[in-house]
Amino acid sequence: MFTGIVAELGEVVEVTEHADAGGDVAATQLMINGPTVTSDVAHGDSIAVNGVCLTVTRVDGTRFTADVMDRTLNCSNLGQLRVGARVNLERAARAADRLDGHIVQGHVDGTGQVLQRSPGRGSTAVRISLPAHLARYVVAKGSVTVDGVSLTVAELDDASFTVSLVPTTLELTTLGFAEPGDAVNLEVDVLAKYVERLMSHTIGQGVTR
Repeated sequence: MFTGIVAELGEVVEVTEHADAGGDVAATQLMINGPTVTSDVAHGDSIAVNGVCLTVTRVDGTRFTADVMDRTLNCSNLGQLRVGARVNLERAARAADRLDGHIVQGHVDGTGQVLQRSPGRGSTAVRISLPAHLARYVVAKGSVTVDGVSLTVAELDDASFTVSLVPTTLELTTLGFAEPGDAVNLEVDVLAKYVERLMSHTIGQGVTR
């Protein structure tokens, strides 16, 4: 479990692709440099990389290694990472931590595309495309996770939403240099999905109270 508060910008230092019997990429091993997140993690711990929960398989100084399966590569932007790429990193939250962002599982629901950046006084508005299958879970002034960053939806229409990024977010996360056309990982508020699931069963069973 995470909160969407990025600990640091890490750097991809090695990408190793593993092919299946047919020659297609079945998994990718990432080695990432992250001095802050590696200061107190060990084999088997969880680290969110651009909002994707990955399991640490090895720690070597300030670097850690994690495996990314084919399904994750297909539903996130991790398959586009190359050596030198910067990524948002967050360690799993402790039960006693402050919940400064919102409840984030690290289970990416899909990707959106940066459509527009509009610098303003004190903040930058970024508009991002919203896949149709996720639109019902996103509400104005609600929470959404973009590349692992907990953000508040400022504006919303049927096909996109806008978030306002303060200078700290611009400086300390990948959203500071994301350009129109870039893919970003999206995770909607899990509470909305639970409510939908519960309501669908209630209505289906004819429960009215």
